[in-house]
Order: sequence, then structure tokens, then C-alpha cells
Amino acid sequence: MNAIALLTNTINMQDIVSNASFSDWFASQLSNFTPLNVAMVLFAGLVVGIIISLVYKKTYRGVLYSPTFSLTLIMLTIVTAPVVMAIGSNVALSMGMVGALSIVRFRTAVKDPLDTAYMFWAITMGILLGAGQYVIALVVVLGISLILLVLSFVRFQSPNSYLLVLHFDEFAQADIESELRRSVRFYRMRSKTVTRSGAEMTVEVRMDQRSDLVGHMLDIDGVHDATLVACQTEAGA
Repeated sequence: MNAIALLTNTINMQDIVSNASFSDWFASQLSNFTPLNVAMVLFAGLVVGIIISLVYKKTYRGVLYSPTFSLTLIMLTIVTAPVVMAIGSNVALSMGMVGALSIVRFRTAVKDPLDTAYMFWAITMGILLGAGQYVIALVVVLGISLILLVLSFVRFQSPNSYLLVLHFDEFAQADIESELRRSVRFYRMRSKTVTRSGAEMTVEVRMDQRSDLVGHMLDIDGVHDATLVACQTEAGA
């Protein structure tokens, strides 16, 4: 009977210790995170991510807009914020996170360097929100958005770049160059191919205003066809 009583008391003490340990662990978790804090961070990340995505869509000047990349910007902001919350002031956890990220290799190629800047912007906003710096995050996202919109407007007003593709007879080249000097602000030959049936020339042109450049080229004797294609070039290239 004494042995049974002793065993029963031991089991009861283990249950009490186990329950106390679980309660302490759960309390320590809630001391760092509360459902309200997590919900606020995720909601703020969603709002900021949507703002970044809308600015990206408004300022995009590429050939094909990708809605998937806009969604990626939102996800980057939302995912980064709770990671920063988890790291907090825990040095061991932060070092482990750095070590984990150091072995990750992203193979997705970024075609436009500006897309990389938007990705860093989204990650930065997630860091600010995860650290609880809501006022700084609001000022930063509004300030950068305004700057990008203004720069996009200035860039939109700059001369548009096109590629002019011509098929013509060799004797018409002098008239083509004369028309280019008269009709466009800047032009530069990119390539020229000569065959027995004629010549093909690709010229980069920059125009302040849209004009009927193709029509003017077709009016030249010896020009068989002309194609004008919008292109995206580096500034000053």
C-alpha cells in the first residue's frame, strides 16, 4: 500500500510540474506575441504591400506587366514582418536566421533592375513593420511612393524610343537619312544587311511627339516597307 501511494504521489507531482512548465512556456510565448499584435502587423503589411504594388503598376514602363510580381511584392512585405517579430532581441534566433538565409540561392532572374529595387523596398517595409515602427513605415512608404510617381511622370515626358526597320533599295539610303534628320530628334543605326534583293536597316529613333514616320518613309522612292517598334533602352544608351 505504501508503494502504491508513493507511486501515485510521484505521478501527481509530475503532472503538476508538466502543467506548470506548459503554462510558463505558453505565458512566455504570449509575452512576446499576442494575437492582436500579429493581426496588426499582418494587416499593416497587407496595406503597405498593396500600396507598393499599386505604385509598381502605375510606374511600370516595360513591355509586359506581370500581376504575379505585384502579388510577390505584397507577400514579401507580409512574410518579412512576422520574421522580424520572431527574431526580436533574441540573438541566437537572429544568428540562426542569418545562417539559414546564407545557404538559400534564388534562381529567378530579374529582367529589370528596377524590379530589384521594389523587392528591397517591400522587404524594408516588412522589417519596419515587424519592429513596430509604424509611423516611420508610413512616412517611408508615402515618401518613396511620391518620389517614384514624380520620377515616372518626368520619365514619361522624355522622348520615346523606337526601332525603325526598313527594307529598301540601296539608292534610297541618302533620302532615308535626310528624312530622319528632319523628322526625329535623335537617330542611330543599329544594324544593316545588304542582299541582292535589297537592303534591311534597323535604326533607333527618339521622337518628342508621335509622328507619321512610317508614312514619311513609305513616301520615299525605293522604300518597300517600314516598321516602327517600341523599345526600352537604358538612359543615354
